[in-house]
Amino acid sequence: MSKTLRGLRGATTAAANTSQAILDATAELLRALQEANAFQPEDVESAIFTSSPDLTAEYPARAARLLGWTDVPLLGTAEVAVPDGLPRCIRLLLHFYTTKPQRELKHMYLRDAAKLRPDRGGPRRAPRAGKRGIPGSIARTCTTSRAMRPAS
Repeated sequence: MSKTLRGLRGATTAAANTSQAILDATAELLRALQEANAFQPEDVESAIFTSSPDLTAEYPARAARLLGWTDVPLLGTAEVAVPDGLPRCIRLLLHFYTTKPQRELKHMYLRDAAKLRPDRGGPRRAPRAGKRGIPGSIARTCTTSRAMRPAS
């Protein structure tokens, strides 16, 4: 079976704004994703790491290098300072080759980041959009403009 390029998401939080705390949290996330999705560093095409504005002591991507991901292109960037954003948060978008379909991938949200996606890692289920929509979501208020609707 041939491998397809897939996207895999994850997030975690560092215990503090220290190099060691950032590296520990990021390494834990990378190991969890690798174990849950059965891939090797050579399967990884690229990885994008983001960190909340309060994390300045270390690049989260350095944890991947320390784990031996020496040939993987890595990018780190700072997130926008959003009011009420999750503090000390590290997010990851990983592109890798796998034989698994997208729906079988196991995205990981660890530590305090579990509250970002309770449907992905906690015992609680995320609310589903319906007549009332997801609380706090803009999805229920957005409409497609005529210019964007397909021609009849």
